[in-house]
Amino acid sequence: MSKSQNPTKEVIPIMKKRIYRRMPVNDFQPTTISPADLGGKLVFAIDVAKVDMVAAIAAASGRVLQTISWKAPEQNHAVLAILAGFRAAGIPVEAVMEPSGTYGDVLRHQLEQDAFPVFMVSGKRTYDARELFDGVPSLHDAKAAAIIARLHADGLSTHLRDENPDRRQLRAALAIMDLHQERYLQLVHRLESWLARHWPELPTLIELTSSSLMAIVARIGGPADVAAAPDEARRLLRGISHRLLPDDRIAAIIASAQASVGVPLVGLERDALMAIAADAYRAHRAFTSAKTQVDQLAATTPAAALAPAVGHTTAAAVFAEVGDARSYSCTRAFLKAMGINLKEKSSGKMQGQLKITKRGPSRVRQYLWLAVFRWIQTDPIANAWYQRKKQRDGGRASRAAVALMRKLAKALYHVARGAAFDSSKLFDVRRLQLPQGDLPLHRASAMRKSVVCLEAP
Repeated sequence: MSKSQNPTKEVIPIMKKRIYRRMPVNDFQPTTISPADLGGKLVFAIDVAKVDMVAAIAAASGRVLQTISWKAPEQNHAVLAILAGFRAAGIPVEAVMEPSGTYGDVLRHQLEQDAFPVFMVSGKRTYDARELFDGVPSLHDAKAAAIIARLHADGLSTHLRDENPDRRQLRAALAIMDLHQERYLQLVHRLESWLARHWPELPTLIELTSSSLMAIVARIGGPADVAAAPDEARRLLRGISHRLLPDDRIAAIIASAQASVGVPLVGLERDALMAIAADAYRAHRAFTSAKTQVDQLAATTPAAALAPAVGHTTAAAVFAEVGDARSYSCTRAFLKAMGINLKEKSSGKMQGQLKITKRGPSRVRQYLWLAVFRWIQTDPIANAWYQRKKQRDGGRASRAAVALMRKLAKALYHVARGAAFDSSKLFDVRRLQLPQGDLPLHRASAMRKSVVCLEAP
């Protein structure tokens, strides 16, 4: 047997020269592609960009027949006309693209308006397949389009459908709330630095984020101004707090202004301090109003079912980012959508640590993280498990908090289906040191039967 006939020798496919050459959309002639070449359907694989779009026209098998380029959105109509021509000839057309922020949304909307089915391929899958595709670890627009076509042919894409209008509304409301909150926190931090220099006693007597603190500084001024007008300051604090601020606290605030050791304000420094406090007060009111709008919107959606467990805002974030929990087949799919499913990197004797993938939307993880710490402050069962887990992990609080995030998310999956939120169903309470009376006796005896659908501790 000759060397060339050795069956053990690996045969490497030879790539055609200039295989990724692209053609302007106006130069493309649909007649150059026959129905026989397509194998039953046309796959239009799009590498999304801000302006310079590239797409691979491929057969049902994923084999690229031609690569075209165009300027978006000006030349989108030319692309749609080409696809409409193939469909008019009796050839089914499927469009597939990567999720690239908002740059591909206009083209996707146009494709859906023209009744073309649109699919999505994960950008991570495209990146990971770059060397497997042609043996070269490079990635560019034309190659990415070819990889997208192949992944779609292999069944590794997801059919995109019109989003629920309620989810879009909630996402917009959350964006408005986040905008005002970010501005509010920036101003609070700036106000803190000014008060640390000119009135350091005030933040020790009243919360820095309090509307009363911001109002007294914005409307009256620094400590010298408050000391000069104690009656006005007293009336203002009583009114702003709706008489919830105790009189002895108000008296202490006025006394701190009269005896402050802070650096006296001069000239425009007083105006600057008042302007910062006034802007922070307005931002706080805008944030409060936006949060109320989020809560009201959430109450009219499937997010309302989750609200008793995590609050309206967190429930709104979960529904807006990952959709209705009832649409997922199991808890694992629900956790994967949030990016809190686990990953591992091990090899041989090296055993890697389990970590969450963080592949889902970051906003939902942020709100679940905050919900976990509210949970352990109000629930003795969750707090006992958290303290035990933290001690077992050498004091690493973040690992315990992430573990509680996963448990909370799994509970939400069942709460969305009508189950009442009950922490005792998430943990083996017999192994926790709980204060007497925190758990009904019948719960401990039924614990093992209750955790069938949830992750064991």
